[in-house]
Amino acid sequence: MSTNPIRVLVAKPGLDGHDRGALVIAQALRDAGMEVIYTGLRQTPEQIVQSAIQEDVDVIGLSILSGAHNELVPEVMRLLKENGVDDVLVVVGGVIPAEDIPFLESLGVKRVFTPGTSTQEVAEFLRQNVKRKDAFIVTAPEPKKMAHLGVAVRDLDAAVERYAQLGFRLVGREKVESEGVEVAFLRLGESRVELLAPLHEESPIAKFLAKRGEGIHHLAIEVENIEEQLAAYRAQGIQLIDEQPKPGAHGTKVAFVHPRSVHGVLLELCQPDRATNA
Repeated sequence: MSTNPIRVLVAKPGLDGHDRGALVIAQALRDAGMEVIYTGLRQTPEQIVQSAIQEDVDVIGLSILSGAHNELVPEVMRLLKENGVDDVLVVVGGVIPAEDIPFLESLGVKRVFTPGTSTQEVAEFLRQNVKRKDAFIVTAPEPKKMAHLGVAVRDLDAAVERYAQLGFRLVGREKVESEGVEVAFLRLGESRVELLAPLHEESPIAKFLAKRGEGIHHLAIEVENIEEQLAAYRAQGIQLIDEQPKPGAHGTKVAFVHPRSVHGVLLELCQPDRATNA
């Protein structure tokens, strides 16, 4: 069982200028052994969600006295879902009319604490309801090595020629129709680069080029068992693009992790075909 303390973000969204209650609950939760981050007054929903992500919190406690809860809370919940962190426990405290509580709960708010709730009750509720991220980690073999760097290009022949001038050796080319891409495989010593060019305008690579231009498309790592690796990442709250592996070049199994979980980098998992690579 985990011994790490519960991490709580206490936030005051909107224009409410009074934070005495928020400070009291923050101190009470600290006294109860929790780690508390207080974001201060007049925070926007965007600022609150970004702080929650950066601080990797288990709980977001929204303190609202302004009466704007029906506008602010839905936006916070929307942004949490949009950023793939909707597993964080959200509670709301403040002057909330009873008729508004069912609406907030329908958005995913776990509990609404109204005036008069004791700090001990709040702390006990969090202890009973927080799903600890580190209590459900599924172990899997560590990735074996970095497999290659993927680079998106418009003209594959021209790119291969330029990389050859830089000292890279072309070792093969292959069309992957399922992804709408043609791949050129290059080596430099023990390192590999894959140049990726679109086969048609609907290819994901074509869309990448239209949005971001030529350049690094993804980082690939080799894994022993891609299904186990995906399960381990999923259990740790890492956002996946592919829940199940799919066919890649050279008979490999591949799957992608969302850039949102890798600091803006698209991560590819590769499990080589043992027969092909024997």
